[in-house]
Amino acid sequence: MSISEADQPDRVTIRAYPNGPLLVRGPVELRDEHGEPIDSARATIALCRCGRSSIKPLCDGTHAINRKRKQ
Repeated sequence: MSISEADQPDRVTIRAYPNGPLLVRGPVELRDEHGEPIDSARATIALCRCGRSSIKPLCDGTHAINRKRKQ
């Protein structure tokens, strides 16, 4: 019998998307390099992996724009 995410409200999951962000679902506290909290105000946050986001460490979708230009 599997346990659904609804049965584990405090569970954090991280999913990596090919050529995209890391999606973090669950109660996490995100901090900057100085230890200061970063307000995300969301239950799911997307973390940048391409390094091009203007709102790092959060993803702003820039990876998708750059991928479309290369095609």
